[in-house]
Amino acid sequence: MRKVTGLIQIIALALVIALSGCSTESTVQVHYVSVADTTVVTPNPIRHQTVTTKSIQTNDTTLEITVHADQVICENLTGIGGAFNEQGGEAFMRLPQAERDELATALFNAEKGSGFSLCRTAIGSSDFGLGAYSYSEVPEDYEMKHFSIDRDKKSVIPFMQAALKHNPNMKFFASPWSPPGWMKKSGIMDAGDQDKPNNTLIPTPEIYKAYALYLAKYFAAYADEGVKIQRLVVQNEPDIDTKYPSCNMSPEQMLELSFDYIQPAFDEAGVEAEIWAGTFRGHRKDAISFIALPGADNIGGIGVQYTPAEQIVEVVANDYKVMHTEGICHRARNNFKEARSRFPEVAGYMNAGTENFCYWNIALNEESKSGWDWPQNSLVRIDRNAGKVIYNPDFLPMALLGRYIRPGNKTLKVDCEQAAMAIKNDKGITVFVQNEKSTPITAEINVGEQKIALDLPAMALCAVEVVQDKEQ
Repeated sequence: MRKVTGLIQIIALALVIALSGCSTESTVQVHYVSVADTTVVTPNPIRHQTVTTKSIQTNDTTLEITVHADQVICENLTGIGGAFNEQGGEAFMRLPQAERDELATALFNAEKGSGFSLCRTAIGSSDFGLGAYSYSEVPEDYEMKHFSIDRDKKSVIPFMQAALKHNPNMKFFASPWSPPGWMKKSGIMDAGDQDKPNNTLIPTPEIYKAYALYLAKYFAAYADEGVKIQRLVVQNEPDIDTKYPSCNMSPEQMLELSFDYIQPAFDEAGVEAEIWAGTFRGHRKDAISFIALPGADNIGGIGVQYTPAEQIVEVVANDYKVMHTEGICHRARNNFKEARSRFPEVAGYMNAGTENFCYWNIALNEESKSGWDWPQNSLVRIDRNAGKVIYNPDFLPMALLGRYIRPGNKTLKVDCEQAAMAIKNDKGITVFVQNEKSTPITAEINVGEQKIALDLPAMALCAVEVVQDKEQ
């Protein structure tokens, strides 16, 4: 009888433990960056803690995160990055060599820095060129006899070469803001807001063929400098006409240009770069219009920026790869409120199905203003006169995300009342979540039958390493 009673007691105790949801205490690794207004931003902002998990108690859990390990959003991530531009490259080259090395390490080194893995650059001038320029400044040079990237060799290319030195596996995509002026109806690259009907590529086979040759020569010339660019995104924001370089291009024109002219020119020149449609904004729903065109499914993928999640989900559902191409620019305030908004922006795109997130300006000079009088945010500002690098608050979330979202990882579906992400890698699952409270909060992370609870540091974006149970 004693044995029966003892057995009943043991079973009852086990049931109480199971029903209470308690779990054996263990430790997890938490990597985080402080996003508090008082944070001093340094080249190495990531902090690391070994945190002891807690017994799960409903009354002290303030945030619940459920990871669906069997629901993959994106199978093959390309990672995190930002954009190179002429202004940032010119400022980078004004730094002493030691400061250049420190900055390149902080941005691109996968072990010691942010490890950016997929970055953008402009073909010719973007709005953060030092002025409007192309590589074909001689009108009617259809054979590109006067083609030259010499201007980029002074700024953009050395910056990209420094990135490759610290991360040889770095990948790039490039897009033009405008064709050379002589290829457009307006005759100029910029001031499209003053002549909207003519801010377009001249629609003739002669111009299309010349433009395709121009793009092929760009990819080949950069490769000759040791900078191989893996993707072309055909036209930046093809739905707008701006004072800085731009070119309005319909989805139909983009498709014809891509398949009938650019691809043959690439094939002839031996350029192996993929051709992607975009970079589309959501305003005109160009991405939706493009994928509806006959033959569109032969494109390498779709590039998007400033696009609602529902449009991205629809494109992904039609079996297209989707790449994020530009983050919110802001207006050079470079404050912590904006930095805290960056992670929800990233999570919104990647949870919708993009394979990456690309911040906009990696570096700007001390003025942080374009040649068309537009101030914008950046990860770093470079004071050219002082030879000094200032790390802006946006660097904080991008550094953490770049370090712990790597090429080849997977995005998993996650449920949470606030922005959160779950990334599957070879070691397990890393859960990203931001605590914007001034005190630590308890978070409960559920992965299948596995449950852990831990305290997240105050005012911090966190990457929590969850090692899945073997049976999960």
